[in-house]
Amino acid sequence: MPPYDRRTLPELLDPATCALLTVECQRGVVGPRGALPELAAAARDSGALDAVARLVSAAHDTPVQVLHAVAERRADGRGSGRNARLFRAAERLPVQQLTGSEAVRIAEPVPVAPEDLIVRRLHGLSPIAGTDVDALLRNLGCRTLVIAGVSANVAIPNAVFDAVNLGYTAVVPADAIAGVPADYTPAMVRHTLALVATVTTADEVVAGWRGARAR
Repeated sequence: MPPYDRRTLPELLDPATCALLTVECQRGVVGPRGALPELAAAARDSGALDAVARLVSAAHDTPVQVLHAVAERRADGRGSGRNARLFRAAERLPVQQLTGSEAVRIAEPVPVAPEDLIVRRLHGLSPIAGTDVDALLRNLGCRTLVIAGVSANVAIPNAVFDAVNLGYTAVVPADAIAGVPADYTPAMVRHTLALVATVTTADEVVAGWRGARAR
């Protein structure tokens, strides 16, 4: 299937109008002692987390802005939702994504630079809806949003749909996202995300940014 956007990938990845959003790449989610060991294993074994790290490192070498979307909750649960099975199950997990804890720090090997923006949310399923992401991107002059991280089951499709609904062109490096079971991710990409986003690879995104820097 051809890319949804008619522009070429190098045009979409122009560092002046492109940003990178990492989704829930936090220690309590994809770390070795996180709350979701199956998802963490999928992110690491598939190479997705390493691909996210390559994307962030490459962005740091260009004017591409990096935003890290982190899901967390207060110790008293105030403001967090209970209107979905997923939220209620999260309350019973052995590792809680508590504000200020190790669980909500960005997981290795993903680097974090002083100029990166950390966007935290206490509610909902999306790293964009109800957060500061849209306003920040508009202030940065962003038109293309590269989305990577976890999970292909919930947060990644939410981010892609929200980005498209807000008028951004979404770019998804398919090897830099992960979900469970492992074979669900390529199915989600092929049958859903490819309909609304430009699907590519982490190496192609990095090459696009480096090519723009060399011009």
